[in-house]
Amino acid sequence: MTTRTVVHESLPYVDKEPTADERTQAQTLITAELASIQAEDDDATSTSTSTSLHPSLPPLQDSSFYANNPLLQEEQARLLAKQKLTAIDLSRYQIDDDDLPANPTTEQLESALSRAYTAQAYLTARHAHLGLLDRYGKNSWLVGNWQAEAELASLERDLAATKRDIELVNHARRQMQTEVGEELRGLDATWRRGVGRVLETEVAVERLRHDIEQRRQAAETGGNAVEE
Repeated sequence: MTTRTVVHESLPYVDKEPTADERTQAQTLITAELASIQAEDDDATSTSTSTSLHPSLPPLQDSSFYANNPLLQEEQARLLAKQKLTAIDLSRYQIDDDDLPANPTTEQLESALSRAYTAQAYLTARHAHLGLLDRYGKNSWLVGNWQAEAELASLERDLAATKRDIELVNHARRQMQTEVGEELRGLDATWRRGVGRVLETEVAVERLRHDIEQRRQAAETGGNAVEE
């Protein structure tokens, strides 16, 4: 059976607020770090024409498909030039008697008749679609609005539940930190006193070592003087 330990990275209800000097020092460190990162990025950009992607990003797809596809290249060139799409011939849906000469040939009449059939089929389908839209469009629009309202209400309920959970978590966090605040302050004071005593002990040991070394040197000097 495992034991899960909850670790809070910050204790806002226990720790003291940083002073203005501490905030200034922290902001200075942040600014210096950002400046160093920007300098590194500028150096990498100046030394290399391509920058490496972040490890969390998926790898780029193979560009050979685009390079070997002239249609994609032409389409991109059209989009960059902001030209209209001309892949669909709209003239097949248009009939103009002025296009026919005074004495049309059989081929010209057949072509005009073919365009007339195409335009008639298109207009018939368009008329049917407009009729369906006029008959059922309003209801479809109302149903779509009803579905959107239902989805919005569901999202609002989820948002309210999430806010309530956040409030409960913050309340429990504050209560827990308030209960253990005094204990944490006592432990912090005990730790500081312990560190201070360790330093005092080290200073006393160093001073004692220094005294012993001085007495040893004095004893050796006095013994040498007596022998002489």
